[in-house]
Amino acid sequence: MFESKNLSLLVLIHGGPYLASLNRLELVWYNWASLAASEGWLVLEPNYRGSTGYGDQFLNEIRYGLLSRPGKDILYGVDRLIKDGIVDPHRLAVGGYSYGGFLTNWLITQTRRFNAALSGAGVVDCASAWGMMDIPILLSYLAGGFPWEAPNIYQNEAPIYQLDR
Repeated sequence: MFESKNLSLLVLIHGGPYLASLNRLELVWYNWASLAASEGWLVLEPNYRGSTGYGDQFLNEIRYGLLSRPGKDILYGVDRLIKDGIVDPHRLAVGGYSYGGFLTNWLITQTRRFNAALSGAGVVDCASAWGMMDIPILLSYLAGGFPWEAPNIYQNEAPIYQLDR
C-alpha cells in the first residue's frame, strides 16, 4: 500500500515510441524525474503501448492509433492514482521530449486536468511532421501509410485538429 496521499504528480513521458522508462537515475538534461522527486513530486514514467520490453504485440498495438492508444494508457494510470487518493487531482503536470512531447501535446487536447505541460520537440500535426521528420518511414508505418494514403488517421491523431475539445 502506498503511504503518501495527495501528492503533486509529474507524468514524465519517454520518447521513442520504441523506448522504455527503466526506473533508474539518468543524468541527462531531458529527464527531470529525480529533480521532481527530490522536490516532493510523485513521478509517473509510464511504459505505454509501444514501449519496448513487453513483446512484439505490445509494440505494435500503437499502429493506427499512434497517439490515442498510448495516450489512453497514460490517462488510465493518472486516473488510477487519483482514484486511489495518491495524487491530488488539482496538482498535475505532464511533459516529455520528442515522442514524449508529441504525446504531451495530444494529452492536453483530451483533458483539462493538467495544470502544466512541458513539450520538448513535440509535434502537433502528423502530416506536416511526416514531411519534416528525420524518420518519416516510422510515422508512415504507425499511421498505416503515407499522409495521402491514410489521411483520416493522420488527422484524427493530430493534436492540432483536437484543440476544440
